[in-house]
Amino acid sequence: MQLVFSAEGKVWPIQLNGDALRTRRSLLAALPLRLQLHTPKIAGSHIYWHAPFVEDVEGATHVLDAKAGAFIYWPVRQFLEITFAPLQAETAEITVLGHLDAPVEGIAELAAVLKREQGRRVIDGTLALADGGTGEAPPASTLAHDIVAGRKVIWDRMPDDIARITASRAIMHPAGPVFTAEAEARVLHELLWWIRSERASVDEAVLRQTAALALNKAATRLRDFCHLEETPSLLFRLERAMEEQVPFDPLINEAILVAGRIGAWLDLLIPWNDLNEAFRAALDGGRV
Repeated sequence: MQLVFSAEGKVWPIQLNGDALRTRRSLLAALPLRLQLHTPKIAGSHIYWHAPFVEDVEGATHVLDAKAGAFIYWPVRQFLEITFAPLQAETAEITVLGHLDAPVEGIAELAAVLKREQGRRVIDGTLALADGGTGEAPPASTLAHDIVAGRKVIWDRMPDDIARITASRAIMHPAGPVFTAEAEARVLHELLWWIRSERASVDEAVLRQTAALALNKAATRLRDFCHLEETPSLLFRLERAMEEQVPFDPLINEAILVAGRIGAWLDLLIPWNDLNEAFRAALDGGRV
């Protein structure tokens, strides 16, 4: 089965394999996808976007063993990625979904544009079935309507309060609030994945309490320290849901989707390459 990935007026085919049927099924159910592309901060030679589903690893390929052109799902990061060269030092297991059916140089060129432009503009893309079809719709959620609706809204567009966060020119703004908010959302996302991974060995009541505390802490920091008004409300709602009699598995997955999307929107505001170059110059004794 073939997918088509497009960005910046160019198109690349991706050939899926049949080795990760569960993850592949979730991916196909989400198609077609409108994407916002991110530049990597640590692993290096890949482009990625956030996946609108939560699945455990299948096949357990070490991320450094992914060959150039691999199309992968990185569960704990919740990324879908295309690699174009060996990655830098990372320790993680990923799911290989297929491979780029085109020269990797085109993705490398896109990655160079992305590296230069992130934080200046959002680079959009699309992922769809090559034949233009749609995947099988996932089953309806069993969670409260307002939670599901809130997640769908936050996936569809950048929340207004996040879009405004770079406008402040108060002391150490916008860097302070943006970096803090992005870190809070990213750590919450990682912790919720961690909690999810303990479902088979830790009492569910403990997991619910831990998730509720994590959600409250992140939401409170985003509201009171980073001055976000709209976005934290969904995290507080998820905190309350942890105390309700609703199934834990879909609830923790929903919380992961929300936290990951908040972190993704905030990440797109940060001109990572410019900051890294300034950091290097400062460390080398230059003036920024």
